[in-house]
Amino acid sequence: MKTILFALIAASSLSACVVQPARVKLRSPIVLEPVVVEPVYDDHYHGGGGFCPPGQAKKGRC
Repeated sequence: MKTILFALIAASSLSACVVQPARVKLRSPIVLEPVVVEPVYDDHYHGGGGFCPPGQAKKGRC
């Protein structure tokens, strides 16, 4: 019985088990700023003529 106990203690002490804490790398927070995209209305698409599609004049696009 003593030999079995000695063998278990010897085996557990010679095992290569190592307990390490978890490694956590901290980074600075990422701040996202909202992007506002304003549409650009050119006369290039309207041809620069006198024609204005219905409803566009009220929106101020002609």
